[in-house]
Amino acid sequence: GRQVPLPRTTHSHRPLPVLPMAFSAADTIQKRAAGLRRPRSLNAAVALLVPAIVLAAATQWLLSPCSPKEISFTGGLRAVGDLRSAVGGAARRRGCTVREAVGLFYATQTGNTETAAGVIAEQAGVEATDVGDIGVEDLAGYDGLIVGCPTWNTDADEYRSGTAWDDLLDEVKGADLAGKPVAVFGCGDSQGYGDNFCDGIEELHETFAAAGAKMVGYVDAGGYQHQASKSVRGDKFLGLPLDEDNENDMTEERVASWVAQIKGEGMPL
Repeated sequence: GRQVPLPRTTHSHRPLPVLPMAFSAADTIQKRAAGLRRPRSLNAAVALLVPAIVLAAATQWLLSPCSPKEISFTGGLRAVGDLRSAVGGAARRRGCTVREAVGLFYATQTGNTETAAGVIAEQAGVEATDVGDIGVEDLAGYDGLIVGCPTWNTDADEYRSGTAWDDLLDEVKGADLAGKPVAVFGCGDSQGYGDNFCDGIEELHETFAAAGAKMVGYVDAGGYQHQASKSVRGDKFLGLPLDEDNENDMTEERVASWVAQIKGEGMPL
């Protein structure tokens, strides 16, 4: 077939045409000129421009105000996590703080506290994470915290959970969590260990209070069958007690009521 000569290129200082026009022109040339390839220079330019434009626009948008934003990419990009990590680092260098809304952290011995954390996560719309997978410095990156533990070392004065929390308590006390809302939950056995029911709640409560947190989520102690607990102050537990061994049929209702309560007390759910 007859070959159609390609348009001559001229050098100028005018801005590059917008990408849709560039693609349209290139496609027209390709259709009219059988056997000819799209100029490599255009392919190279497009390959370099598209990711550069996306990254620059996203970075500028995220860094302009120092406030949380919801990120939505209709293109289904796989690199969202990497982008947010890179932007987070840039934000910290510019004095901004990248925060998540609420962190839910637990530790478990038999699996009961993990089960309870899963129920809370579903009701609150957050993700439950084993506290052994994070560092204390990560806690400051949240606007609110929900933390939970079992009571394993019964009647102990300290390190009652027998979990990863025991390795973090002293460090948490020295953290700066001033004004951050924190709610505590715990699992216990009101029949087998009724004299020390959910003692671990009090230890977590005092730990985060020492770091300056605003403690929320106290629960009326009258609705439980225990004998005694270090976690009761006055007529209230210092958090949400759950008994997966004897009253697991009440967990859903108790959690739903508690999540609504802490939300009303300032937890940013």
